[in-house]
Amino acid sequence: KGFSSTFTGERRPKGDPIFEALGATDELSSAIGLAGEFSSEKGHTFVDQLHKVQCMLQDVGSNLATPLSSAREAHRKRTSFSEKPILELEQWIDSYSEQLPPLRAFILPSGGRSSAALHFSRAVCRRAERCVVPLVQAGEADPNVAKYLNRLSDYLFVLARYAAMKEGKEEKIYIKPEL
Repeated sequence: KGFSSTFTGERRPKGDPIFEALGATDELSSAIGLAGEFSSEKGHTFVDQLHKVQCMLQDVGSNLATPLSSAREAHRKRTSFSEKPILELEQWIDSYSEQLPPLRAFILPSGGRSSAALHFSRAVCRRAERCVVPLVQAGEADPNVAKYLNRLSDYLFVLARYAAMKEGKEEKIYIKPEL
């Protein structure tokens, strides 16, 4: 009948912002899974990190499916989202960034299948973040969830550049068309 339940048992319309955010997060995990498969085929060592990110996205989903307005303390304890995964992403970003040449132009999603799939994942991540931010602003989700998605998109961007570099693939840059 167009309704679904949150973890707290509350019934909401399927078009509710909570279910939009859950769907975008699920789509993000799927995109990362595809990027992980392409990256695995190329022997990238960061594939385990991508799997860990997919697991964290399950925790993101648990937090989102538990609107704070209807959550009891037991719900909040089970679905809380700490700052630790955000700090881990920042360490990964720093580690890969140190190995990359400086960014001198806008990069178009490119650089081989692994890189392009990681760029696609980044774009999906930005959409998921846009779905989550209003929930955080409304007091329905943990602010750390939005912070995690924000840092995750940066990680995916850096990782896309790293994958292209490791595979010896050229990153296409933006060139203003002559009109």
